[in-house]
Amino acid sequence: MNPLSNLLALPEQDKQRFGLEHTPKEIAQQPQTWLATFDRFQQHQTEIREFLHLAGLGQDPSRRPTVFLMGAGSSDYVGRALAQLLRRQWRCEALAIPSTDLLTNLEEWLAPDRSYLWISFSRSGESPEGIAVVEQALKHHPGIYHLLVSCNRQSQMLRLAAGRRQMLGVALPDAVHDRGLAMTSSFSNMVIFGHCLAHVESLDAYRAILWQLVEAGTNFLDPAAACAAELAKDDFTKVCFVGSGPLKAAATESALKVLELTAGRVQTMSESALGLRHGPMAALDEQTLLVAFLSENEKILKYEMDLLEEIGSKCLVRRRVVVSASSNSGLDGNAGHVLAHTPPLTIADNYRSPLDVILGQLLDLFLSVRYGLKPDCPSPNGAISRVVQNVRIHS
Repeated sequence: MNPLSNLLALPEQDKQRFGLEHTPKEIAQQPQTWLATFDRFQQHQTEIREFLHLAGLGQDPSRRPTVFLMGAGSSDYVGRALAQLLRRQWRCEALAIPSTDLLTNLEEWLAPDRSYLWISFSRSGESPEGIAVVEQALKHHPGIYHLLVSCNRQSQMLRLAAGRRQMLGVALPDAVHDRGLAMTSSFSNMVIFGHCLAHVESLDAYRAILWQLVEAGTNFLDPAAACAAELAKDDFTKVCFVGSGPLKAAATESALKVLELTAGRVQTMSESALGLRHGPMAALDEQTLLVAFLSENEKILKYEMDLLEEIGSKCLVRRRVVVSASSNSGLDGNAGHVLAHTPPLTIADNYRSPLDVILGQLLDLFLSVRYGLKPDCPSPNGAISRVVQNVRIHS
């Protein structure tokens, strides 16, 4: 059995004792839960399409609303993974803006005489900032339309939508309401839901893309778990994740996961392939693990290969690991570990974040175990919690 299967096979009392009751299962279940999320979207497709048309997406492109993709922490990175896809498919401006930024600077983000659709993502639907910013918009900007997406069907956020014409709430399947502290299947399934939103008018076209993701994800779990477990044994103190375009969201989410599940014992950073050279590369050293999510776009890939080659020639990091859409012989000299998706992907980078982020999730899981932490609750000093607490909302 691979290292992830070994954790899943532990007796229940050992899972509880070592804090492994939820996180390994929530990582492993992802490819199959993506199908359940697709089915949930399909059940609500007509209602969602009618709401989006009501919000203005059925109009001429020049009159369509500006779309804000909102969330905090991992839920914000959901929006970052989706912004380019929604912009392309919906032919309107789509911006990923943290709900925490909107709460403090709401008026600076809104332009007069412009229509808006806000899409809020939240695992628990109980984030104080996420709820407060929607409530403030309802009070001061009642013309904004709100689509609320949560993994918790009983959440306070979804209750806000009850009886309001300009609001629609949708709950994802309960299985993806992660019980572990770190979001894993909640993150990837909210991204899958966003893919469905982008294809609300052409869901059958997305079905073929989803099947590629499910097949590749199922095949990716074993080699990614073996690689992550082996890497976690090494003595590095930093991890740098690199991804360009929409894959930068996967890099940012992976960096947060490692930071959370190691309680900060391993410091992390994330950047694009070109952005890393502009200062952040100074943080790379012999105690750094570099993980790169490589684009399937030939132009972008050339920049990424140049970066890997430069880092290797300068001996800037301890180890280099890459995740690729398909096998590439040119990678052999530029990485110690190459994880190529099988079968080779024929989909755009816009769809890959739920798949590629699995390596980051597995790496943080095995690092957490290595440091003697409990992955389900890895913050021994209580610095972070599953749902942010004690946030005072100021008017």
